[in-house]
Amino acid sequence: MSAVTERSAPAARGRAPHPARAEAVRGFAPFAGAAVLLTVGVMTGYKADEWQGDWGATAALLHTGLLILIPLAAAAGCWQGGRERRRRTEELWATAARPPLPRFLASALPTAAWVALGYLAGVALALLACRPYALGGGPRLGLLPGDTVALVAASLTGQVLGRVVPTRLAAPLLALAGYVGLGLLERSPADPSHELSPARLVGDAQLPVWWQPAAMAAWTGGLALAAVLAYTARRRATALLPLAAAVAAGVLLVQTGDGLWRPDPLSQRQVCDTSTTPAICVNARYAGLLPQVKEALSGITDKLEGVENLPERWDDLPGGPDDRAHLPMVTPIGRSVVRGRLTDPRQYAWEAAAALEGHGNCDDPRVAELDELVEHYLAPSPGESHFDDLYRDGTKAERAEQRREEAGRARLAAMSAGERRDWLSAYFATTGRCDVKGVPAL
Repeated sequence: MSAVTERSAPAARGRAPHPARAEAVRGFAPFAGAAVLLTVGVMTGYKADEWQGDWGATAALLHTGLLILIPLAAAAGCWQGGRERRRRTEELWATAARPPLPRFLASALPTAAWVALGYLAGVALALLACRPYALGGGPRLGLLPGDTVALVAASLTGQVLGRVVPTRLAAPLLALAGYVGLGLLERSPADPSHELSPARLVGDAQLPVWWQPAAMAAWTGGLALAAVLAYTARRRATALLPLAAAVAAGVLLVQTGDGLWRPDPLSQRQVCDTSTTPAICVNARYAGLLPQVKEALSGITDKLEGVENLPERWDDLPGGPDDRAHLPMVTPIGRSVVRGRLTDPRQYAWEAAAALEGHGNCDDPRVAELDELVEHYLAPSPGESHFDDLYRDGTKAERAEQRREEAGRARLAAMSAGERRDWLSAYFATTGRCDVKGVPAL
C-alpha cells in the first residue's frame, strides 16, 4: 500500500497546475478582461452612428478609448496587487520558495493578459460591426500593437503600485490620477510632451509612421518593466536597462513630434464617375458612396444635359481651381452619412446645386435672385416650401417678393428645352464674377 502511495505522489505533484494558470482561470483576471471588453462595447455602442462604415473613424475611436481603458487597466492591476494585503497573507506568501519576480509575474501576467484579450476582443467586434457598412479602404490596425502594449504596461505598473501603497483606495485613486494625467496631456497639443501620451487623439485621416507603434510600445513597456524590476529583482540595477530604452523611445517621440503622423493616402485621392456632366468625384475613403451620390444628383445632372460653361466636376477636395465645384462634406460620419447611407439625399442635392453657382459672397440682388431661381429649378431645398408659406403670410414687401420669385420659377419651367439650355449656359458663364451680365431676363 505504501509503495502505491509513494509512486502516486510524484505523479500527483507533476499534475499540479501552474499558479499562473489558476490565476488566469479562477482569479480576478477574467473579470478585469470582461470589464475592459464591456467598456469598449459601451464606448463604441454609444457612438455607433459616428464610426460604422468608416475604418478611419473606427480606428480613431478605439484608440481614443485608451483615455478610459488605460486608467481602468491600471486600477485592475492595482487591485490585484493589493490582494495579499487585503487577505492578510503577505507573510505567508513571502515564505514561498519561488523568488520575488516569478511570484509577482504569476499574479500580474494573467491580469495583464486578460486586459489585453478584452481589448483585442472589443476591437475585433468593432471591426466586424464596421465591415458591413464600410465605404472604402480597409481596417486600420497600425496603432493596435502600441495600444495593446500600453494597456499591458498600465496593468503591470498598477500591480506594482498595489503592492507598494497600503490602502484599499489605491486602485480608484490610481484610475482617477491616470485619467487626469492623460487628459492634461491632451490639453496641450502644441507641447512636444503631447506625443508621449499613448492615448493621443488622432484624426480619421491620420496614420502613424511605420515605427511609431514600436516606439510607443518601448516607451510604455519600458517604464512598466523598469517598475517591475525595481520592485522584484534581486539586483535592482537591472531596471536601468528597460528604463534607458523607455527614455530613448520617449526622446525619439518628443523630437519627432508631428512627423510621427502622415495623411491617409486614400484621403488625398478621388474616385470619379465621368458618365455625367459635371463628373462626380468622391474621396477614395468613401468610394462605396459614389453610386448613392450619383443617384442623389441624378435630378440635377439630367436637367443640366447639354448645358455649357459648367464646372468640369464636383469633388470634395479643399480649395481648387474654378473648373471644380465642391460636393457637400460627408464627414464627420454620423450626420449626412450614417452606416454607409446618405441620410437626406434631397438636402445633399440642394447643397451640391448651390455649389455650382460660383458667385461667392456677392451682394448684387439680381445675382442672389438668379442663384435662388437656379437652385429651385435644379434641386429645391427641403425647407423651401416652409419659407415660401412664411413669405406668403408675411409683410406686403415679402408677399410681393414671393410673387416675383414664383413668376420667375414659372417662366423658367415654361421655356422649351433649347431655350432653357441657352439660358442656363449664359447663367453658368458668369461663374466666378459678381454680376450676371449677359443672362437674359426672365
